[in-house]
Amino acid sequence: MTSERVIGWGVVATGAIAHNVAGDLRLLENCRLAAVSSRLLDRAEAFAGEYGIDRAYDDVRALVDDPAVDVVYVATPHAQHPPVVELALEAGKAVLCEKAFTTSLAETTRLVGLARERGVFCMEAMWTRFNPLIVRLRQLVADGVIGEVRAVTADLGFVAPSDRAHRLWDPVQGGGVLLDVGIYPVAFAQMLLGRPESMAIAGSLNEQGVDAEAGMLLRWPGGVRAHLEASLLSPVPGSALVLGTQGRLEVPPRFHNASVLRHVDTPERGVQVPEEFTLEREGRGYVPMLRAVAQAVREGRTECPEMPLSDTVEIAAILDEALVALGVEYPEPAPLGAVY
Repeated sequence: MTSERVIGWGVVATGAIAHNVAGDLRLLENCRLAAVSSRLLDRAEAFAGEYGIDRAYDDVRALVDDPAVDVVYVATPHAQHPPVVELALEAGKAVLCEKAFTTSLAETTRLVGLARERGVFCMEAMWTRFNPLIVRLRQLVADGVIGEVRAVTADLGFVAPSDRAHRLWDPVQGGGVLLDVGIYPVAFAQMLLGRPESMAIAGSLNEQGVDAEAGMLLRWPGGVRAHLEASLLSPVPGSALVLGTQGRLEVPPRFHNASVLRHVDTPERGVQVPEEFTLEREGRGYVPMLRAVAQAVREGRTECPEMPLSDTVEIAAILDEALVALGVEYPEPAPLGAVY
């Protein structure tokens, strides 16, 4: 497997996120869009025409069975992830699945176990982890540049459409703020501090029983903490902050697709002007993640170190506990026949 091997991608679903990722996939060398599937063939054909994709299917099984597909990119609503991921893993196809990986810790653990058992590449599509500025932030923390991390804050949100049939409000599709938006602040804190020893959460549900807003306080030994906020009711800025004993790191809005990182030292160390790093994004920001996945598949690896499956499980555990505390209950995962 050489670095020149062309990787064929199959896209499952044709929604907004699939369009964004397909556009960025076209910017990668030695990658091609081989197939797309949707419940409606005309939708798949229109998507294929827009992005120059070879084959369009109205059956996800046909996409998974297509020998030209090396990586199955799952872009369906959250609740529909498990049957598609399982189908692809059983077929020995690499999987890149949109976040949240599933709607429950139990389903996430089951699918992670299957991926490891089959020895097949599998990753949650947490593009933030691959953003070069976030990679730099992690390295600055690891190098002790800001000393011991004492606190992390992160927030993200927007005013969601009022249509209660929208996927964000639909429990059948895994709607709610935590799985769609809150996962970013949670994943940011987990990236730096691991799984917390305890947590407190406050929020609200809509009339359909899904979470509309959530504030979280996560705690680690020694008083280390994370303050996290997510909302579908308010225009939350989307910033992140890492506070250390010798300085801080600031990521202005929106941190999950960062374009600026600032390092602010303590006054005692004589640094008066913050050190600022900027980034010119590649495409819409998914390119670094997609490049890393393609290279991992070429090399026969089953995980990416930036976003290992163990982190996906820890994030799912935090979200699961928060959802239970808020009283959110999701139906069983959708059967394969209901998948786009």
